[in-house]
Amino acid sequence: MRTPVRIAITGAAGQIGYSLVFRIASGAMLGTDQPVILQLLDLPAAMKGLEGVAMELDDCAFPLLHSLEISDNAKTAFNACDYALLVGARPRSAGMERADLLSANANIFKEQGMALNSVAKPEIKILVVGNPANTNAMITQHYARDIPAEQIHAMMRLDHNRALNQIAKKLDTSVRAVRNVTIWGNHSANQYPDLFHAKAQNKSVAEQVSRDWIENTFIPTVQKRGAAVIEARGASSAASAANAAIDHMRDWVMGTPADTWVSMGVPSDGSYGIARGVVFGYPCYCHDGKYTIVPNLSIDDFSRARIEKSHQELLEEKDAVKSLLV
Repeated sequence: MRTPVRIAITGAAGQIGYSLVFRIASGAMLGTDQPVILQLLDLPAAMKGLEGVAMELDDCAFPLLHSLEISDNAKTAFNACDYALLVGARPRSAGMERADLLSANANIFKEQGMALNSVAKPEIKILVVGNPANTNAMITQHYARDIPAEQIHAMMRLDHNRALNQIAKKLDTSVRAVRNVTIWGNHSANQYPDLFHAKAQNKSVAEQVSRDWIENTFIPTVQKRGAAVIEARGASSAASAANAAIDHMRDWVMGTPADTWVSMGVPSDGSYGIARGVVFGYPCYCHDGKYTIVPNLSIDDFSRARIEKSHQELLEEKDAVKSLLV
């Protein structure tokens, strides 16, 4: 067996965390030959529930679960970790403005960024799941100053997976047959699900569907899917969000198939006219534990307008938390 790696998970007693920890311990994220040490973090008020999660993990007797630690202290949870999934975040409550949500979460991710910078391994890979994920990732990058920004991502994979499924259902094919969808921009209702470079069964998706379906069904369905899930089950996406986090980390570590890209929230390098300093959803290839933004895709006016709308939203979010970015 290989040397165990340390994986920190915040908000581990919550619904997404509960859906996440058992699959990671079973090998779904890093493979069935990689032992793991889980370092689970939650708020002091959630520790009793986290003790129960730890008991269940013990009772599963996972061969890959080398050891398990629970804590309400960020430095303890992040100590020497190789991977971190930042799931815990302040949810939006009734009457709360988006600016208030941004401010509340900015302080959480400021503290976690500083803790990661202090005690995590320099080569750590970090995925921010807690919303607003893109701006939370940007704040984490700012305060984890000694960790390269390229190692701190925001999760766009849930939107990506939703888009894959919508296309597969429309074309009556398998999700496996669909590739190269892109979710541009922010993980919000202003994201842009782009199928104009996607293929299904090696044929252009755009040539197999109508423009009306793209504009009036596909795009709004993907954009509003989170709200639809809340309306249907009375709670936000949990299992699907956990699955997407696993997908993101697995592809980042193990690589994507040749000529196939996935959507990842990564720091803008100026590609496609996006300002540096924001975390933006891009199409990315992964190889040898690193990602590359797919270059030189043709972007028509229809797509450009929607990409720019999401870009502007992220710039507004950055401006809303600018007092913390000092």
